[in-house]
Amino acid sequence: MNTDILGIIFIFFITVLLAIPLGKYCARILAGGKAWTDFMEPFEKFIYRVSGVDPEKNMDWKENTKAMLIINGIFFVLAMIILLTQSSHSFWNPDSIPSMEITLAFNTAISFMTNTDLQHYSGETGATYASQLLVFCFLQFVSAGTGIAAMALIFNGLQHGSTGKLGNFYKLLVRSCTRILLPLSFVVALVLIWQGTPSTFEGAETLVTLEGDTVNVARGPVAPMVAIKQVGTNGGGFFGPNSTHPFENPTYLTNAVENCSILLIPIALVFAFGYYMHRPRLGYAFVITMTLLFVFFSALSVYVEMNGNPKITAMGIDNSLGNMEGKEPGLVLPPVHSGVCLQHQLRMVL
Repeated sequence: MNTDILGIIFIFFITVLLAIPLGKYCARILAGGKAWTDFMEPFEKFIYRVSGVDPEKNMDWKENTKAMLIINGIFFVLAMIILLTQSSHSFWNPDSIPSMEITLAFNTAISFMTNTDLQHYSGETGATYASQLLVFCFLQFVSAGTGIAAMALIFNGLQHGSTGKLGNFYKLLVRSCTRILLPLSFVVALVLIWQGTPSTFEGAETLVTLEGDTVNVARGPVAPMVAIKQVGTNGGGFFGPNSTHPFENPTYLTNAVENCSILLIPIALVFAFGYYMHRPRLGYAFVITMTLLFVFFSALSVYVEMNGNPKITAMGIDNSLGNMEGKEPGLVLPPVHSGVCLQHQLRMVL
């Protein structure tokens, strides 16, 4: 337990250290300043040209709200079409997964569009690779980008003391995705692949266990999905159990990286607020206050979890491991490296 506590402290400390320069970078990006990611500008201009959007138009709060609702409404319709036609995704459906039922598709599409990511399906059996990437992964980018863009509009309103000319939602959305979320997700995905998270378009692997049972081990383009799931503070994983699944989170390093990733942008944007308003100390004051609250409630939670449930102890049940009620101990598989048979690794563990 002491090791776990030290791990939590280390992860939080590293996250805050990374969040400070990231906050400066985010403030510069959202303000339209120059940055090392300017090489993305031709791609951004292509998006504007194809979409018929004028990124330099300065809009008030009504125009920005309308733009946000329209673009996310389009994303929702496209997501519904893809989920309702899954059975025809022959190009990215090696496991022959059927189309979603309409109410499930509606719930899933509206949930991912709003960054809430409810999963009343199990990803490995209920969604094709096309749906995982073109719906879930895509919406995890644009829903997080929508939140960042809306936050930037608020920054502009606070800075100018007006709800008039707040900026351009479309430009802020695109820059949030291409210059903040995409680079960070790319780095996290590389770490996950290095540690053994699958990233393939091949179908499930058929294996024979030591007991002689035949099982199908699901895989797919997991790493990119998990990367944006964490970086964008989303909740929808590739597999049903999310990051408790050994393929989504195979090692202690990936666990640390994923925990850091899900905290990084929220903390960085608090610093960004201070830099954006040209009052960096304000951002630091907010982070310190939030940290004190976080430490207090975390310490309280850890204490209760370590001591277990007294009602269970009173029943004569060994509670020395702490509160294990509702916990699902995970099975951590070794990373799958090239040249090493997956079947052999699974057999060693099983």
